[in-house]
Amino acid sequence: MPLHDISRRTLLSGTVALAGATIAPAGFAKDRTDSSAWLRTPYKYNKLVLGGSKVAGAFDEKAVDCPFVFFHDGRFHLTYVGFDGTGYQTGIAVSDDLVTWQRQGIMLARDPADPVTRFNIAAASILRENELYAPGRLIKVDGRYVCAWHAYPSAGYEEGPAVIGLAFSTDLKTWHRGAPILRPEDGADWERGGLYKPYLVKDGDTFYLFYNAKTADKTWHEQTGLATSKDLITWRRHPANPLLRNGGPDAPDSRFASDPFVATHRGKWAMFYFGLSGADRKARDLVAVGPDPLHFTKVNEVLIDVGPPGSIDDDYAHKPALIFHQGDLYHFYTAVGGRYPNDVRGISVARSRPW
Repeated sequence: MPLHDISRRTLLSGTVALAGATIAPAGFAKDRTDSSAWLRTPYKYNKLVLGGSKVAGAFDEKAVDCPFVFFHDGRFHLTYVGFDGTGYQTGIAVSDDLVTWQRQGIMLARDPADPVTRFNIAAASILRENELYAPGRLIKVDGRYVCAWHAYPSAGYEEGPAVIGLAFSTDLKTWHRGAPILRPEDGADWERGGLYKPYLVKDGDTFYLFYNAKTADKTWHEQTGLATSKDLITWRRHPANPLLRNGGPDAPDSRFASDPFVATHRGKWAMFYFGLSGADRKARDLVAVGPDPLHFTKVNEVLIDVGPPGSIDDDYAHKPALIFHQGDLYHFYTAVGGRYPNDVRGISVARSRPW
């Protein structure tokens, strides 16, 4: 395969051999201390809770990806991106038990007349309360909900250098999209290849937008950085970016440290994320913890690991989204089983208590 034909999906899938991919990593040490108990959801459901609809012509016909979960009007809501073979659009589903989900259709649709979103628009987060063990309710700013999205400029699966923007709604049904707020060409070398998942947080009078990005080389690295704002209009990249960097050659995040989900608990901040190993090309959910939204130290364990051969997540278990309900912490993630181009991509869940 020529280098110019490499996409993020084929890179993740193992279609392309990565430099140095000779041994499988041992993973993070299983240093399981009580101080990390609040982060763990070791019990997998082991089935997809949402998959590609397989409805011809539907926006989510081929696959679903990138979960974000919240509680609103007495029900759980799940935003996700659907892939129809051309690009991404964002859908929403509802549930009463976090397992059985009913699709509600498209939340954010691409706009063929818009050069930014003519092929793709992927909502990644809506501003939500920070406490991990709270119900997961949304927060309004000046009477409006705030959604962070990213969009790739070309047709296909995550093709081209994506940008990040915001959208606003008073009712969660009609969204008004603004112009991009972050572009890769305005950033440093670590993000020049394109921007990925934005996760929006508000603490005090400051908005924190965490996002991962990739380098511009053909076999790239992804890391996670931060931009801040006081007004959701003017954004400043953090001078210490990237905040979450790739690990060493044998680490589970040696290639990617991506897709942040950020929450607080008892004075601590946690950044859940996924790592891609440069050794075995598997993607796993990991976590880093810190005293504030600017400083994070990686926890030395894998939170959600890939499953055995033939399972729904034998290739990757990645892209975290968490919510608390009736004493249990639920960890949603994108599960991918099988090998590209015959892999199956959908959303599954693990929790802190056995099923």
